[in-house]
Amino acid sequence: MLKTSESATARIRVSNVRKDFKLRHTHSIKETFLAAVRRKQLTSDFQALSNVSFDIAPGESVALLGFNGSGKSTLLKLISGVLRPDEGQVLTRGRVAGLIEVGAGFHPDLSGRENIFLNAAILGMSKKETEERYADIVAFSEIEKFIDTEVKHYSSGMFLRLAFSVAIHTEVDILLIDEILSVGDEPFQQKCLARIRELHAAGKTLVVVSHDLDMVSDLCERGILMRNGKVVFDGNSKEAVALMRA
Repeated sequence: MLKTSESATARIRVSNVRKDFKLRHTHSIKETFLAAVRRKQLTSDFQALSNVSFDIAPGESVALLGFNGSGKSTLLKLISGVLRPDEGQVLTRGRVAGLIEVGAGFHPDLSGRENIFLNAAILGMSKKETEERYADIVAFSEIEKFIDTEVKHYSSGMFLRLAFSVAIHTEVDILLIDEILSVGDEPFQQKCLARIRELHAAGKTLVVVSHDLDMVSDLCERGILMRNGKVVFDGNSKEAVALMRA
C-alpha cells in the first residue's frame, strides 16, 4: 500500500521494476533426461520487464498497450499483486479488483451463488456488503437460472459474466481489466463497457489491457506503450495507439 507520506496523489506507483521468468525447454521427465544426456540447455531466462516506472493518479483511465510478449499483462499482474517484482516496487493505495483471468478464484465444485460470496471475500468485501449487493450482482450477470449450479458446468461466457459482475459491484478504488471484454456476446460487452464508464465517471482508477485498440483509445485517456519489457511511450492514448500501428 502507498503511504500518504510517500505520495499524496498516486493511486498506483511502479518504480524501477524488473521481472524475470525461467523458461523450460522440455515438457516431460523423458525429454528432460534426454536433453541432459545430450547436454542441451534445459531452461533459459526471459526478462519480461526492465526498469519500468510510472505513477497513475486517482481517477485516471490508463491503457497498457503492446504486442504479445511486450510485458503488459505481466505488469498488470504485478499491480494486482498476483506476481511480485524481482527488483523495484509496485505500490497501490486503495482496494484493487482485478479482472485478469476469467473464472480465476472460482471453485469449480461450488455453485454460482457460493462463488459470489467466495470471490467477493477475496476482493475484500464483508459478508454483509455482499448480501446487500447480491441481487444486483446476479441481475447484471444475467445467469439467474444457473446461479445454484456448480460453476464447473458453466461456459467461459458464464464465468465472465459472473466474475465481471462481482468485481464491478465491489467498493473498489482500482479496477484492472485484461482482455476480459473479448469474451461474451456483443450486447453484454456493451453493457460491461457502459458500467466501466460509470465507474470511471465516479472517480475509479482504471488500468486496461486489450488488443481492441479502438476501444481502449476511446475508453482511456492515457496510453502506456510497452515494447520488449520497456516503456517506450507514455501519454495520450490516441497517440499511443497511432505509434503502435505505425
